[in-house]
Amino acid sequence: MASNQFLILVSSLSFLQLAFPTLMAAEPAKKTNVVVEGVVYCQSCEQAGTWSLSGAKPIPAAKVSVICKNHKDQVSYYKVIETDGNGYFYAQLEGFTMSQYLLEHPLQACHVKPVSSPLQNCNLLTNINYGLYGSPLRYETKKLFGSNYEAVIYAAGPLAFRPDHCPLLTHF
Repeated sequence: MASNQFLILVSSLSFLQLAFPTLMAAEPAKKTNVVVEGVVYCQSCEQAGTWSLSGAKPIPAAKVSVICKNHKDQVSYYKVIETDGNGYFYAQLEGFTMSQYLLEHPLQACHVKPVSSPLQNCNLLTNINYGLYGSPLRYETKKLFGSNYEAVIYAAGPLAFRPDHCPLLTHF
């Protein structure tokens, strides 16, 4: 008896799908994009050797890299981004995928490193926010929504370079 009722239910659903194809059409899947943002600075000589960005200036046209590794610790995504006129970068990680959601989530799998500075007088890497090893991403509840589009925005840094030559400070 139960198998007959199941058969009738399946047949009815099949009929509905044939009779009303638009009614049964699935909505297009909403694509979720991963975005990384941050700012790159030139650290002032007064703060050299610290993590302080007091007196720091943004660096336009600096380059940073986004590196993601899979659950086997292999690089699965790599992208270099250039900052805008305010030292800000916004990197949409086109093609970034996660085969193991928990292990390859951007918060665990990705980090950002400063690559180069166009400033001849401020081009040495600092370790501010672990820039030398890769600044971890932070989730700050920022999202962009559109029709069939969603972007989750993660923050990195701030990151910094420092001057290669700072005048000696004398204390009297």
